[in-house]
Amino acid sequence: MAGINGKVTIGGVGISRTAALAPMASVADRAYRIMCKRFGAAYLVSEMISAKGLVYGDNKTGELCTVTPEERPMALQLFGEEDVFVGRAAGMLAKYEPDIIDINMGCPVPKIVGNGSGSALMRSPRTAYRIIKAAVANASCPVTVKIRAGWDKEHINCVEFAKAAEQAGAAAITVHGRTRDQYYSGRADRDLIRQVREAVSCPVIGNGDIVSAEDCLAMYEQTGCDLAMVGRGSYGRPWIFREIRHYLETGEVLPEPGVEEKMRVMLEHAELLCGFKGEVQGIKEMRHNFAWYIKGLNGASKLRGQSGELNTLADLQAAAEKVLEANC
Repeated sequence: MAGINGKVTIGGVGISRTAALAPMASVADRAYRIMCKRFGAAYLVSEMISAKGLVYGDNKTGELCTVTPEERPMALQLFGEEDVFVGRAAGMLAKYEPDIIDINMGCPVPKIVGNGSGSALMRSPRTAYRIIKAAVANASCPVTVKIRAGWDKEHINCVEFAKAAEQAGAAAITVHGRTRDQYYSGRADRDLIRQVREAVSCPVIGNGDIVSAEDCLAMYEQTGCDLAMVGRGSYGRPWIFREIRHYLETGEVLPEPGVEEKMRVMLEHAELLCGFKGEVQGIKEMRHNFAWYIKGLNGASKLRGQSGELNTLADLQAAAEKVLEANC
């Protein structure tokens, strides 16, 4: 564990070298981020914010930009395919006072890729360069970029892409070790992350397949990355950040939380979400989180099938009681 503890500095922003929470659209909303932060997430990134939506004054887009004190250090993540819009959006984010602005060049979702954004930019390094340069020129904080290994296995270009991103002014680069074609299948290629780390001078954040504290240590050791980032490994498991921090500091693996703690944390998460979005919308969005929290527990399959019937906090509390009864 020696050499991993401490901090990494991204454009003057100090971040503990434990684990960051990845940006995940429709998953890592404010309530989700705060739960992960309370368990020790070192750094948070917002859901994707449309550069055009922000420039054109879309209210929903603006709501994604709020950074609360509890979430810092935190980045706001922009996506877009035109440098003029991303540049203007980066300037507009100043009023929200993000610690960092991140540019998404790795999202594989068709509706994002189809517009030329996200991982589509892995096929257009020159366009990506202009976008990063425009963001850096207009931003009031450091600008980073999140990329993939490449478009597909025949076009793996993360090393060259990362070099260009650094030349354009990127203060750090996050690398998800899969191609766009892989989506989330197969295994993330950590050797490619290592190659990027060796090719650039700015900090590199390693992302992909961290589902345990041991995985996080392996990411650091195998890639030499400056910071590790957890995505799907946090689904229904915000305590993974506590486990990672403890393991990196002591070498000890913490036991999985008991079912009572899991249900307590789940209900705390739900109350936060309802506080931000109202009970009707909050519980609707909490259904998939509930399914993640109960994964692997007795009776989980049946309760997942009934999750569509959850409409109030009282419904969720009753479901938590059923989980406790089934796992005594």
